[in-house]
Amino acid sequence: MSNFWDFFWLILSSFIFIAYLLVLFQIVGDLFRNTEMGGGFKALWIIGLVFLPMFTALIYIVSNGAGMARRQRDAMQRAKSDTEDYIRQVAGKSSVEQICEAKALLDNGAINADEYAQLKAKALA
Repeated sequence: MSNFWDFFWLILSSFIFIAYLLVLFQIVGDLFRNTEMGGGFKALWIIGLVFLPMFTALIYIVSNGAGMARRQRDAMQRAKSDTEDYIRQVAGKSSVEQICEAKALLDNGAINADEYAQLKAKALA
């Protein structure tokens, strides 16, 4: 690198290449996430991305941009919902739920008043 402009063009071309790779990975991920498109069309998009990468990427974004955003949003909502369900499952029941269950057992006669008091104290601890 003999001067400033060589360095500048290196940085600019590196930025464009990395930006293109990010777009390419987003498109390939969206292709595999898309359940509305058949396998043959997916294969054609992949072939197009291999042989005419910039042109095919631009066409895909223009034609499927809204669908890409919707599928990404749906995937994020599913992941959030799955995470929240897992946390609720692992966290167990709240103290109020434990006390209600213990009260139901007491009312059914399955436990006596002393056992209910112990369960209640344990739930509140």
